[in-house]
Amino acid sequence: MIKRLAVLVLALGLSGCGFRPLYGRYGADPGAAGIFASIYVPPIADDEAGYNLRNTLIDLLQSRPDAAGARYQLTITLVQSRQGVAIQPNATITRYNYQLNATYQLYDLKQGKDITSGTEEALSAYNVPPSSATSLYSTLMARRDAQRRAAEDIAQRIRMDLGVFFARHRPTS
Repeated sequence: MIKRLAVLVLALGLSGCGFRPLYGRYGADPGAAGIFASIYVPPIADDEAGYNLRNTLIDLLQSRPDAAGARYQLTITLVQSRQGVAIQPNATITRYNYQLNATYQLYDLKQGKDITSGTEEALSAYNVPPSSATSLYSTLMARRDAQRRAAEDIAQRIRMDLGVFFARHRPTS
């Protein structure tokens, strides 16, 4: 009984301070989900990292895979690097840090102008197994997994940035 009362008091307190869910609907306002659905993410000029980032963003935003009927276009450029961080006495690298930097711009197709932009960065690491017949394949798979994890992290961050932007700047019809 006391727990229910505490939850009720907390909920009333939050509603009084103007708290509202970032991705929620507000009556007739479709909220972030409706806005996200109108964003087109064009192919990202890069290798697998760009492919993973684009597909993850389309899934997270539940947006359109083509430009037909889109209100916004989210353009992203990537810069990736890797650095050996664990070196054995024989100068063999056994661990890499993979860094992915994304710069994005959201363009309003209706107004014909950029409305927000930002930069996100993700760091992921992977191990390099000792030399063996399968080490090249293992290293390739570990590097791809690090790229995928970094791309997913950046996609989550971009989604959050866009959600905050649209919560503060409601689009006009």
